[in-house]
Amino acid sequence: MNSYFEMMVLSASPLELIRLLYRKAATGIQDAREHLRRGRIEERSAAINNVYAVLMELTSSLRAEEAPELAGRLKSLYGYMQLRLVEANLQQRDEPLDEVLGLLTTLAEAWNAEPHLERQAADPDESGDRSYRFAVSA
Repeated sequence: MNSYFEMMVLSASPLELIRLLYRKAATGIQDAREHLRRGRIEERSAAINNVYAVLMELTSSLRAEEAPELAGRLKSLYGYMQLRLVEANLQQRDEPLDEVLGLLTTLAEAWNAEPHLERQAADPDESGDRSYRFAVSA
């Protein structure tokens, strides 16, 4: 890991860590698609495996005891994306990669569109819906 990224991870809030994971997964999908286009099998597989690992990390960060419905939905979605990654790798097809990238982009946009989440995460006594804070822990 390069030192800039390592410093960014070490100084990130839990919410920013989630955002970083989504960004890393999206970049991995883009890399996998490029390797697929160029016929670089080993590199494509490595990129897909990295995205799969990011999804495992996102799954393990879910806190079902705090927000069971939200955590359950995210877990199912992450599992679906992992299945699509396996399909893309085994079948050497771009369509599953494109679908996963679209899902990741939508999720990342949702996390990025909520600037008040950072403030609420820092101040748990603030009123409002804070179920997101309990659904994940980075």
